[in-house]
Amino acid sequence: MATPKISSHRDLLVWQMDFAVETYRLAGQLPASETYRLGSQITRAAASVPANIAEGYARATKKDYANFLAIAKGSLMETETLLTLAARLGFVEPQETASAADLITEISKMLTVLRQRILLAAKL
Repeated sequence: MATPKISSHRDLLVWQMDFAVETYRLAGQLPASETYRLGSQITRAAASVPANIAEGYARATKKDYANFLAIAKGSLMETETLLTLAARLGFVEPQETASAADLITEISKMLTVLRQRILLAAKL
């Protein structure tokens, strides 16, 4: 089976914004007192994941691209931490974050593999 041609960051499954959308939904459940505190941090971190993937894709070198993928993974882990904190503080039910947790695991794996492939291609 042939690998599909990637002609834009929009073609990358890892870029798809289901995770950011789910995270925004969860942030919307936070109390009003957390809108500009935890809620703002959560949504900025979540939006940063696909934004860094897109920015990295547009960079001139594979090394730059790999660096932005690492930044995206850092933002992903930041979002995971903030969602866990929101659940532990009782702002959202832990089972409410299950879908986001599944997406975090999947996206983390995809970012790792994509970054490895980009770095390998940079050495060729």
